[in-house]
Amino acid sequence: MAAAAEELVGRRGRGPEPGPGPGSPVGRLGGEGSPGGGGRRVFSPAGEFREFSRRQLRDMERLFRQYDAGKDGFIDLMELKLMMEKLGAPQTHLGLKNMIKEVDEDLDSKLSFREFLLIFRKAAAGELQEDSGLHALARLSEIDVSTEGVKGAKSFFEAKVQAIHDASRFEEEIKAEQEEKKKQAEELKQRKAAFKELQSTFKQ
Repeated sequence: MAAAAEELVGRRGRGPEPGPGPGSPVGRLGGEGSPGGGGRRVFSPAGEFREFSRRQLRDMERLFRQYDAGKDGFIDLMELKLMMEKLGAPQTHLGLKNMIKEVDEDLDSKLSFREFLLIFRKAAAGELQEDSGLHALARLSEIDVSTEGVKGAKSFFEAKVQAIHDASRFEEEIKAEQEEKKKQAEELKQRKAAFKELQSTFKQ
């Protein structure tokens, strides 16, 4: 009886097991390996990818979670295929496999969050071939990974500026179309009013 009481007190005294909080990128995406980790080192995005700001890391995490359709902490071949199609740069089956292969450090044929971040590290350092799928992914993802003093950041930044310019031009065209429609609607309204006025004159 005393032993049982001691064991109960011991359990109460220990409190909850330490671990990453549910709100952190580590707690949500874990990083490497399956849930539970089996004693593996916990991956800390902010600790390992110091070249990126917390905001950039949050943007990358949001993008990763958006295309992790299975919600298992990985982007597999089919999820990557969908991602590239949505970004407007569809790849062949072999192209997708090569994209994963380039950053697949644990050789499991899918992208963990850490491996996903490696894509943006390589993009910022100018280490991606311009015609590669990974370069297209980084360029079209709307995440600016240019960092001061990093090799290749200038050309990546220029590509980003071009993308912003194209987007603003597109917005201007939409705005002009909306203004034109508004003007046409106003003219139609005035014509109807003038016609009504003319009708009422004839009725008198």
